[in-house]
Amino acid sequence: MPISLTRFVPCVLIGLMLAGCDTLYMGAMEKMGYAKRDILSSRVKAARDAQEEAKQEIQSALDQFGKVVNFSGGDLEATYKKLSGELETSEERAETVRKRISDVESVADALFKEWKEELDQYSNKDLRRKSEAKYAQTKTRYGEMLAAMKKAEQRIDPVLRPMRDQVLYLKHNLNARALSSLKGELIKVDAQVDQLVKDMNRSIAEADKFIQGLEKDEG
Repeated sequence: MPISLTRFVPCVLIGLMLAGCDTLYMGAMEKMGYAKRDILSSRVKAARDAQEEAKQEIQSALDQFGKVVNFSGGDLEATYKKLSGELETSEERAETVRKRISDVESVADALFKEWKEELDQYSNKDLRRKSEAKYAQTKTRYGEMLAAMKKAEQRIDPVLRPMRDQVLYLKHNLNARALSSLKGELIKVDAQVDQLVKDMNRSIAEADKFIQGLEKDEG
C-alpha cells in the first residue's frame, strides 16, 4: 500500500469509529427515553458553557500578559510562568470549544436527517404541513446559532497565536528591553480579545435563544 494511503486510511477508520460511537450513544440514549432533541439541547448547553469558560480564561491570559509587559517589580520569572500557564489553559479551553461544537453538529445532523425522512410517513397532510414548518423553523434557528458559534470559535486561534509567539519569545528574552518591545503587541491582542469576547457573547446568546426555542416547542 502506498505511504500516503497508509497514513490516510487509519484517519478515515478513526473518523468512522468515532461517528459510529456517537450513533451508538444516541441510540442507547433514545432507548433510555432521551430523544435526539434532548441530546441536542444538552450539547448546545455544553458548547455554550465551554465558550463562557474559554472567554474567561482568555481574558485572564490577556490580563496576565499585560502584567508581564508592564512589569514594574517583583519576581519576573514567576509572573512569566503564570502567563505561560494561563495560555496553556486557554488553549485547552479552545480545544474543548471545538469538541463541543463538533458534538452539537453530530447530533443535529442526525436529528434533522431523521426528522426529514419521517415527514414522508405522515398520512395526514395537515399534520405533515405543521411538522414541516416546525422542521424548517428549527433548522433555521440552528443554522443561525451554529454560524455564531463557529464565527466565535474561528477568532480564538488568531488571538492565542500572537500570545503564544510572545510567550515563546519571552522564554529566551526575559528582560526590560524585550518587555518594552511587546507593548505594541499588547494593544493589538487587547483589541482582538475585545472582538472575540463580543462574538462569544453573541454566540452564547444565540445558544440560549435556541435552547429556549427547543424547550418552548416541547411545552
